[in-house]
Amino acid sequence: MRNNGNRLRYDARTYPYPTWGAALAVTLAEVAAACNVSTSTVSRALTDPEKVNAETRTRIERVARQLGYAPSRAGRSLVSGRTDTVGLVVPDIANPFFPPIIKSVQARARDKRYAVLIADTDEHVADELELARGLSRQVDGLILASPRTAPAELTRLAQQLPVVFVNREVEGAGSVVIDENEGLQEAVEHLVSLGHRRITYLSGPRRSWSNQQRRDALAAACTANDVELRELGPFEPQIQAGMRAADLLQSSEVAAAIAYDDLIALGVMSRLTERGMQVGHEISVIGIDDSPLSTVTHPMLTSIHVPAAELGSAAVDLLLDQLRDPDLPPQTVKLETRLVIRGSTGVAPTSFK
Repeated sequence: MRNNGNRLRYDARTYPYPTWGAALAVTLAEVAAACNVSTSTVSRALTDPEKVNAETRTRIERVARQLGYAPSRAGRSLVSGRTDTVGLVVPDIANPFFPPIIKSVQARARDKRYAVLIADTDEHVADELELARGLSRQVDGLILASPRTAPAELTRLAQQLPVVFVNREVEGAGSVVIDENEGLQEAVEHLVSLGHRRITYLSGPRRSWSNQQRRDALAAACTANDVELRELGPFEPQIQAGMRAADLLQSSEVAAAIAYDDLIALGVMSRLTERGMQVGHEISVIGIDDSPLSTVTHPMLTSIHVPAAELGSAAVDLLLDQLRDPDLPPQTVKLETRLVIRGSTGVAPTSFK
């Protein structure tokens, strides 16, 4: 470093790093001083390199690396109009279905040099659009997981900003959804092989799009296998709701149940065990999601595996494609499900065959 009149400069050949250490962030002005060029030239070289001649640009990039310069996200936003940030709105962070999605969104976004802002609606449907619009002022695009807002409102949102929907198909918008058919077909065939001829579906939230998809896929699978399908609900995706469902299930004449998700199924198992019933022997229970909780109960829960991590990474890819080319037609990515058999299903009691 040398003092040239009243200006303090770095000599990058002699002092490749700031002498006061890495605790203070290197600024654009310091890179400019080290290169003996203006700050505007450094800014152009790093953000719009085609506007700076190759020799100067190469020297600026080399010095910036030597000094450890990292452009601020806020500064880039002012120059480019982009935040390099995406927003993610989920219904309930505490629901074990969503953490794998959140982690995969963050991991894929980080790989693409994007940050992620997360908002939780706490299962309040009325807050979905308000949170989405609030986030939209701070991000380049949005990912909405399992929204329950009316289709017309979601379509309108997609017309206003780049958005991808997870676990919800929306007309005119990019979506990553679960193909429920294969997993539920396997679940019904598994129960039929155990002698069950009647199945109860413990349905999810009334306004849930995925609940309707699961109901339709289950009805088709039961029809194909000549099985009687009954339904109880709706129930919120909570263990407590599953315990309430168990009381209704126990008074019915059915010994096999498929729940909207693992939380409801686990609540059913807990309540039935509390009442002295042997799950997997006297009654069979299947969940959907194959969440980590499905393997920590006794017996372990038979569940339909949903590729939650793939949902998140695919959503980021779709959103970034939109940001790169707004004229791309909306795409829908479908991911398959499969049954994971554990101890909560068993041979139907003789009286139910």
